Amino acid sequence: MSNPILNSSFNDRSETYQLQGVPMTIQGVMNKLGIMSVLMLIAGSATWYQAAIGNYDKLYIITTAGLIIGFILALVSMFAKNLAKFTAPLYAFAEGAALAGISCFFEAQFPGIVIKAVSLTFITLLSMYLLYATKVIKVNDVFRSTLITMTFSIMIFYIISWILSLFNIPIPLLTNSSPLSIGFSVFVCAVAAFNLILDFDFINQASSRFFPKEYEWIGALGLVVTLVWLYFEILNLLAKLNRK
Repeated sequence: MSNPILNSSFNDRSETYQLQGVPMTIQGVMNKLGIMSVLMLIAGSATWYQAAIGNYDKLYIITTAGLIIGFILALVSMFAKNLAKFTAPLYAFAEGAALAGISCFFEAQFPGIVIKAVSLTFITLLSMYLLYATKVIKVNDVFRSTLITMTFSIMIFYIISWILSLFNIPIPLLTNSSPLSIGFSVFVCAVAAFNLILDFDFINQASSRFFPKEYEWIGALGLVVTLVWLYFEILNLLAKLNRK
């Protein structure tokens, strides 16, 4: 798994779990995903309301706080999975606020961009699920290792870019709308989309290996983390296309 949260979960349990209680199920993961979606919607609606009434100072604070808190909660979930039933809902609420805040800023610049990004994100989610369910794409060691390498390379590139930005050194590949920059965004969107395949595979494999019930929160959280990343990348890609 290239998703750090799910990857560490498999590292913890390389063998079939010896059932001592109720195991996790795919339906259980979907139920948790539903809860997280509702929390994101509530937080997002409240944040969007701040933009609607013109409280842009509060909007900036909410967005920044949501991103920081969400990042911290994701890290906590990765290293303390027993807390996932608490951190996953809180992550959903924080990221819902952050997503809405960022979306408001993009929408102000490019009207209509948010609904396009949301639609493309869900279309991608459905498409990747169908490709996995019908076994058009099979998760094997080559597929997994290739995607992991690509994902971590992107993460390292983003970290370096962030460090350079602290010294006011721009990265044209991220900031302009050149064909190369757009191509890079398409590539990153594709990598994020294929990470959904690995998330589906984790949920399927973990349920078949009788992981504990609390891992339903881990599965749902991992899927939400990937979807948040995918949405950000699609939003950024659409913004570049609108600037051309």
